Amino acid sequence: RGRTAAPAPGGGLRRLYGPEAENDPMGLYEKLRAEHGSVAPVLLQGDVPAWLVLGHGENLHMTRTPSQFSRDSRRWRALHDGTAPPDHPLAPVFTWQPICVFADGADHKRLRGAVTDSIARIDHRGVRRYINRYSNRLVNDFCRDGTTDLVGRFAEHLPMMVMAQIIGMPEEYNERLVQAARDMIKGTETANESNAYVMAALIRLVKRRRAAPEEDFATWLVEHEAGLTDDEVGQHLRLVLIAAYETTANLIANVLRMVLTDPRFRAQLSGGHMTLPEAVEQTLWDEPPFTTIFGRWAVGDTELGGQRIKAGDALIVGIAAANVDPVVRPDLHAHMQGNRAHLAFSGGPHECPGQDIGRAIADTGIDALLMRLPDLQLAVDERELRYSGALMSHQLRELPVTFAPRPPQDVTGPPSPTTAVPRPRWQVDSPPPPPAPAGSVPPEGAAGAERAPATATATAAPTVTATAPDATAAPAVSIPAQRTGAAPRRAWQALSRWWKGD
Repeated sequence: RGRTAAPAPGGGLRRLYGPEAENDPMGLYEKLRAEHGSVAPVLLQGDVPAWLVLGHGENLHMTRTPSQFSRDSRRWRALHDGTAPPDHPLAPVFTWQPICVFADGADHKRLRGAVTDSIARIDHRGVRRYINRYSNRLVNDFCRDGTTDLVGRFAEHLPMMVMAQIIGMPEEYNERLVQAARDMIKGTETANESNAYVMAALIRLVKRRRAAPEEDFATWLVEHEAGLTDDEVGQHLRLVLIAAYETTANLIANVLRMVLTDPRFRAQLSGGHMTLPEAVEQTLWDEPPFTTIFGRWAVGDTELGGQRIKAGDALIVGIAAANVDPVVRPDLHAHMQGNRAHLAFSGGPHECPGQDIGRAIADTGIDALLMRLPDLQLAVDERELRYSGALMSHQLRELPVTFAPRPPQDVTGPPSPTTAVPRPRWQVDSPPPPPAPAGSVPPEGAAGAERAPATATATAAPTVTATAPDATAAPAVSIPAQRTGAAPRRAWQALSRWWKGD
């Protein structure tokens, strides 16, 4: 039988908002796991009760069983008794709309089918050319400075530039669109205003495509046999734009932070033991772009993780907590290369359909950045990095770096379908480790070692020498280690898996 949840120490339930949840969400999740097991009672803003699902298996069951746990927020009991009023800070997230994320059954099949069919028409190779072009355009904006913030000037802009191109609205891309996209899902006082700005831009696009179709995502939705209305097309464009933008911006920032602050992670990448796509996948396990997804609603009285769930109860997909569930990851230091069982993109019939576009933006963009600025170094101590907490994400605010100033490159022409210059051959050249202090104990190995201090990054990070095919035509370039030895074969294997959708 299900157990009755025990209160947190000091009485009451733990809150998924406030200082503790914002500053140390992973620590909060582990406290909840210790107190309640795989499903824990929590409080949302305004002390509205909900259930946070922490277990990997329990999250899979919940997301894969819409007959028990619906995405239709109109089932939420808190809406009917006034506990969650229309002006609740999370209203932009949970207010029901006629889109696939709030639908089940036949409605979900019709609406999501239009989205997935349109995503399937995207030219992935063409998208990667745009990613590379936009990445280099962004780098041109700061490459002569010798210093920049990789969150504010790279990670936050690249996904929106690419998604605006894919959707068919590159002319609408600007700083206001970027900030509105981030603001509208945070539950801020300006979230509704930001939502209105984004929707106005999208509805203008829908009307243009009704009148003049083009080869882009908006046109494919407009013309799909599902017969979506202008409002349905606009709503789904917003869904795709915001979901792809927010997750990918966070993912890029998290991968770059790992590369710059974790010597073991960087050594794996630079030594050829990990390709960039594998590094992205490891980060999806360790630092998922969304920590949680709200929500699911119980169709009837049931039980999950030993807890009694009542009809109309709200449940939260605990992505970050599930990814470190001791049942599936007893050793958090073990690398998860080739393993896509994480829940970074949720699961079940509502699993993110455009996740491989996000992966492509992240690994292609980061690769272009590192090729241009191979000597990136964190400009502050890792402990000085600051984060912004929200229910669904734990965002890195800034990632200040330094590098040797460089001239900009010409990226004014259209993306070329072929690479004009052959890729350099990379060779690892790792500096010898510094002598151990007298009386020190040697580490047991990289896999079992704790994360080294940020100050060790400069000495611990291996470097790679890139030699051009004609050594007389181009000088050697020092770049942060990437691939060597069997890495090209692994890269092709990773590309093959991605192409097949594995």
